[in-house]
Amino acid sequence: MTEIVDVWMQHPTLRHSNHDMFESLRRWMGIETFDEVLPIELTLAAMHEAGVTAGLTAAWYGPEGSLISNDEVAEFVARSQGLLVPVAGADIRRPMEAVRELRDRVEQGFVALRLVPWLWEAPPTDRRYYPLYAACVDLGIPFCTQVGHTGPLRPSETGRPIPYIDQVAIDFPELVIVCGHIGYPWTTEMIAVADKHPNVYIDTSAYAAHRYPAELVDYLKGRGRHKVMFGTNYPMMTPARALERLDDLGLTAETRDAFLHANARRVFAL
Repeated sequence: MTEIVDVWMQHPTLRHSNHDMFESLRRWMGIETFDEVLPIELTLAAMHEAGVTAGLTAAWYGPEGSLISNDEVAEFVARSQGLLVPVAGADIRRPMEAVRELRDRVEQGFVALRLVPWLWEAPPTDRRYYPLYAACVDLGIPFCTQVGHTGPLRPSETGRPIPYIDQVAIDFPELVIVCGHIGYPWTTEMIAVADKHPNVYIDTSAYAAHRYPAELVDYLKGRGRHKVMFGTNYPMMTPARALERLDDLGLTAETRDAFLHANARRVFAL
């Protein structure tokens, strides 16, 4: 049975799930608001259903504070029977405090940092991110971020691979950058940036396999087979739904293994 690593998920809190900015996502899901916290058992069951053996679950920090705190992520991981892997968030309003906390979290087993630029309405080239990029390089962990348009009710400009990811990769060539959500409608830009920079990668979170843009599928089958990783954006999309039509892509066994787990295990040192 093929091993599967989900590189972008979150076990949500009510602060996260019911935030006003996610109204559009809840509308697409046919849900108004959540009345109860999602049980960790439900998340683990969704992973088991699809055969996901490791899920990188992240904290969320924005201008109003934490939507999912690093402490909460650590608690979820402790209760996950070894299935969840922690990814840190950070408050970029206080960059040096964020750097110190990131160092502490990596000592506790967190494997990456994820920042969501649209949440801050600040592109990845904003000066407040840069101390954290330097810390990621020193700590030997990837920086994960979102590219492409924004489903939640926030502007999409911050998700452009060019110029933002391109510039960060130029300024920090040692920084490993994992770009989630494919980059649509700038997928070709995202592929160009991943081609240009050896440490830039793409993950497919927020898209089911049958909705991957054709240019990304071609890239995955060819020169990009070691550059693309599987992700879901759970709970917005379950692993089973994301993988439902994966066979239709016609991937070779080697490419399928690289996409579903080998690339992630190498990049995140799992």
